[in-house]
Amino acid sequence: MATTADFRNGLVIEFNHDLFTIIEFQHVKPGKGPAFVRTKLKSLSTGRVIDNTFTSGHKVTTARVERRAYQFLYKDDMGFHFMDSTSFEQIPISESLINAPALLKDGQEVDVLFHAEEERVLGVELPQHVILKVVYTEPGLKGDTATNTTKPAELETGATIQVPLFVDQDEVIKVNTQTNSYVERVK
Repeated sequence: MATTADFRNGLVIEFNHDLFTIIEFQHVKPGKGPAFVRTKLKSLSTGRVIDNTFTSGHKVTTARVERRAYQFLYKDDMGFHFMDSTSFEQIPISESLINAPALLKDGQEVDVLFHAEEERVLGVELPQHVILKVVYTEPGLKGDTATNTTKPAELETGATIQVPLFVDQDEVIKVNTQTNSYVERVK
């Protein structure tokens, strides 16, 4: 059991007969009335994000969640296949449990979240940023960088994201997996 004082980003709690992770929270102490905590909760089963307010001191049940290092191998009809980095055991995971499946590259290291009591896969989290090569993009015009204009670029994984005009084909870029957006060029 935990109280609202123990809330932190990434904490997994049992709420409404489901497992939710806390995306963000804010303690509020109004001038009149009791203190409360506003939260954004993401369901680990559906991926849906909800807002909820807890009164200060409210007790919640926490869930034990383990992060284990896995490596992405390949994708087929059964789903995405991952290998445990320590025991070399392979498991298939459905696409709905992966936070950014379009950015997965063969050999990519990921964290697989397991519910510790049930040994059930809750989700797959890619690193915050991944390094990918631009396979195809239209050539940019020289000197056309005064505005924040973007163009589509196809990456080596098959994903298409928006990149600035100065990014050319065969360049290596850093991509944010949370927002599927361009971060910077990699030298």
